[in-house]
Amino acid sequence: MSLVSLLKFITNHPLNRNHKIKAISRFAKWQINTRLNPYPVVYSYTDKTKLIIQRSMTGATGNLYCGLHEFNDMGFLLHFLRRDDLFVDIGANIGSYTVLAAGHVGASVVSIEPVPKTFEHLQNNISINQVANKVVAYNLALGNEKGQISFTSTLDTMNHVATASEANTIEVPVDTLDAIMEKEKEPVLLKIDVEGFETNVLKGASQTLSRKNLKAIIIELNGSGAKYGYDERLLHEKLLENNYHPYQYNPFERELTAIDTFGTHNTIYIKDPAFVRERVKEADKLKILDNWI
Repeated sequence: MSLVSLLKFITNHPLNRNHKIKAISRFAKWQINTRLNPYPVVYSYTDKTKLIIQRSMTGATGNLYCGLHEFNDMGFLLHFLRRDDLFVDIGANIGSYTVLAAGHVGASVVSIEPVPKTFEHLQNNISINQVANKVVAYNLALGNEKGQISFTSTLDTMNHVATASEANTIEVPVDTLDAIMEKEKEPVLLKIDVEGFETNVLKGASQTLSRKNLKAIIIELNGSGAKYGYDERLLHEKLLENNYHPYQYNPFERELTAIDTFGTHNTIYIKDPAFVRERVKEADKLKILDNWI
């Protein structure tokens, strides 16, 4: 992302629109500090959580600049989850969603991250938030069958299942979500962000999708599946067949709005919208940066 595009994203972010000078100041301070101090920094994430962030961690620095990088989806998670719930974070990266679920809400989490170096960062964030008793973390990829797969290792949040022409790859173990979930209670929420490999993840998740308690899925559908030959419209249809329908969420108003199809980034698919609406309306308020949601 170019500097101009990044600054536009930061200043137009819902949590920064009324505080643009403060947002630009945070950005400038971070850029200066990381050039003077190359070491990781402990950042106050919410009033109950922290993140360990260092230069070039794209998603993590987005949280620093904007409070909640993926505002609608992270806001949904914070309003929807409860302490007795199980959340499954597929493609956890350094743990931004895992920390919100386990550290802020107090929910149980199954957290899955395939790249060993990134998995170390995930474990560090679990440790600094003292939620090891809440999180079961797996250093593997998910797919439609057990085995091994090549993965990129140098692309930060954009690491993905490698295509034949890509360099800087590593071999990582693969299992299915259904196999992982045999050992766990029923989840209420999944987040799937695997850079285009979502089709294969759901092929290995048929039993999980049919579970009664699973009410919502946050899934990235941005066209990146095309590099593997996947048509994401078929993935959308599969979710519809399992009675999950696409919605947008406004954390300020706590409103769910049904949409006709998936968006250009993350989409929230919901089963039992009445149940979900009641939950998000009843959730405690929290303050992020200078905003109450």
